[in-house]
Amino acid sequence: MTMVADMTGKAAVVTGAASGLGRGTALALARVGAALCLVDVNAEGLEETAVQVRALGREAIVYAADLSQPEKCAGAIAAAVEAFGHLDALCNVAGLIIFANSADMPVTDWDKTLAVNLSAPFHLSKAAIPHLLAREGAIVNVTSSAAFIGEAYAAAYCATKAGLNAMTKAMAMEYMKQPIRINAVAPGGMMTNIAADLRMPEGVDYELIKRFTGMRGLVEVEDVAEMIAYLASDAGRGFHGACVTMDRGITAG
Repeated sequence: MTMVADMTGKAAVVTGAASGLGRGTALALARVGAALCLVDVNAEGLEETAVQVRALGREAIVYAADLSQPEKCAGAIAAAVEAFGHLDALCNVAGLIIFANSADMPVTDWDKTLAVNLSAPFHLSKAAIPHLLAREGAIVNVTSSAAFIGEAYAAAYCATKAGLNAMTKAMAMEYMKQPIRINAVAPGGMMTNIAADLRMPEGVDYELIKRFTGMRGLVEVEDVAEMIAYLASDAGRGFHGACVTMDRGITAG
């Protein structure tokens, strides 16, 4: 068994690649040899990530799209296969969190959170699975510590991350007898653009928020990105249907 990821000659799709964990994942995969299809709604950020990937000597294409639209999910996979001739890994990193009082959350915010966090990974996986089966590839979903604990003012986010965790396990069982690996990584809070741009609802009780704030501080983006790359590579062959928590103890008790 090797603990070293190697994606030489392989191709991966990474969503949310314009910044934060998505960018970190793209760079982690590039460092171990992968060619990349970078997907995000932020076209400018994608180009910046692509420059960094190419500086590592790896091929990169960009696909700017709103993944709340199912046809864009299928388009991202098609673009990757057209560019590289095959697909070895799908890393569903893109995510959205909108804090709100549950009684006041607009329907549009609820629907958008479900579309980006849960429906998009499903539609991307649906399109990718035939290609991944042909290459004995992998899907890695990014869930959250919020999949395991209730977080005040984050009902939509918790629901989607718990759902993505369950979807990971269900798909893993469905493909138990076929050559594909489907896993998830559940990080705690990280210093990403999502965290930096968070807005709390009016009248928030910060004592409740402190209940899901880690005593050991934030998780390093690079650590999570390297775990995603590991699970996407053949080095992670022992994992199937797993959810690796990386939350510095938030869900321990």
